[in-house]
Amino acid sequence: MIRRCQQFCRKARADAKGSAAIEFAFIAPVFFTLLLAIIEAGLVFFAQFTLQNAVSDAARQIRTGQMQGNSAASKSAFRTAICNGIAPLMACNGNLLVDVEAFNGYSGVTYQDPLQGTNGKLNAGLNNYNVGTACSVVLVRAFYTWPIWAPGMAWFLYNMTDASGNKAHLVSGAAAFRNEPYANQTC
Repeated sequence: MIRRCQQFCRKARADAKGSAAIEFAFIAPVFFTLLLAIIEAGLVFFAQFTLQNAVSDAARQIRTGQMQGNSAASKSAFRTAICNGIAPLMACNGNLLVDVEAFNGYSGVTYQDPLQGTNGKLNAGLNNYNVGTACSVVLVRAFYTWPIWAPGMAWFLYNMTDASGNKAHLVSGAAAFRNEPYANQTC
């Protein structure tokens, strides 16, 4: 009896042909879910950086007085400047919302929350374009609704819901500055 048990144990140790496949079947779903989540989180952070960079570059045009003038044309040109900065990574569609507001001084700066109350949807009223005049304090904000694709990781990455009610991540960029004294004015 002991001899048979020893023989069986030797055969079982020697016959490990399918063990790697079985082990991989147990580990693979967890590994690929984690890998997908890391990629998704990296894309969200890269999108955040890209939008912030685009807002900073476009806001420089307001700061130096290049966007003053015809308000409708300037608003379109400003949005296009931001879209050009985010184009390789994000689509310039309804997911992008740009809000530009001017104030008399830093102490008078007020702004609305980008998300509406308890539903967590983007506040569509944040679509202002007021660049002010020379020496005005300007707050430029851009918001992008980033859809979450990684299965099972939406609970970790989402902070809002999109227009369709799906879980999404709000990516934002902002710049606050005082306009330069262009047009021979002093501040």
